[in-house]
Amino acid sequence: MKIRVAHSPDSDDAFMFYPLAKGLIDTEGLEFEHILADIETLNREALKGTYEVSAISFHAYPYVADKYAVLPSGGSVGEGYGPIVVSKEELGSLKGKRIAVPGELTTAFLVLKLYEPEIEHVVYPFDRIIDAVLKGEVEAGLVIHEGQLSYKDYGLKKVVDLGEWWKEKYGLPLPLGCNIVKKDLGKDVIKKIERLMRKSVEYALKEKEKALEYAINYARDLKDDPRRTEKFVSMYVNERTIDYGEEGREAVRLLLRLGKEKGIIKTEIPEKIFSDELF
Repeated sequence: MKIRVAHSPDSDDAFMFYPLAKGLIDTEGLEFEHILADIETLNREALKGTYEVSAISFHAYPYVADKYAVLPSGGSVGEGYGPIVVSKEELGSLKGKRIAVPGELTTAFLVLKLYEPEIEHVVYPFDRIIDAVLKGEVEAGLVIHEGQLSYKDYGLKKVVDLGEWWKEKYGLPLPLGCNIVKKDLGKDVIKKIERLMRKSVEYALKEKEKALEYAINYARDLKDDPRRTEKFVSMYVNERTIDYGEEGREAVRLLLRLGKEKGIIKTEIPEKIFSDELF
């Protein structure tokens, strides 16, 4: 049985999927095809139910919950860090500011709106945001992925780290991305995929040097700096990627509930979110 796995061409995703992509673990009879696309594209494809397994933003999950469940492994969770709002000049407040964002279904956008509802946002491809700030097309930019470490290279200033703000306000880590699985694959296949996703992350963490050697090919701005690539990967592939844990799951439910309460998420939040809650 072929399972299409869609994920972003980023060093952290490349790191965690390395064992699966390179056939380093027993796939229990499943054949995996890897498709690479940016996270907002993956969010949109998930709305259509395109792939059997896909990385998406947690913000997007309620809109696809009829078709998908969140796998217990493979999450990107910030432990007191996360997407960063950057600017050229010092900004006292983001209220009323024109801000470049990487997509309206990204978790970064959801958390930004929780932080400051009164912004004027403009959607840009995530890898164009720093450039948009530098050119003065916007007053600030919401940077994700490697931009969280590389923005200083361009002389930009941090306005707020949304993961830091979230941790201070709620005392929880910030769940940003997840891997989802189609519910209609059935219990047996879903359980296999749960096991394989966990094994892939565990293998990558165990064989860290080899996985990093593979992942650095996807590091974009950090490609020439292995130490920063390793730092970025370790930020988002760690023990919480093996399993969210109770605190991580609590954070997921809180994030989605707040999004719904504030009118940012305009659909119902499912009671059962994770695939291991289905059966």
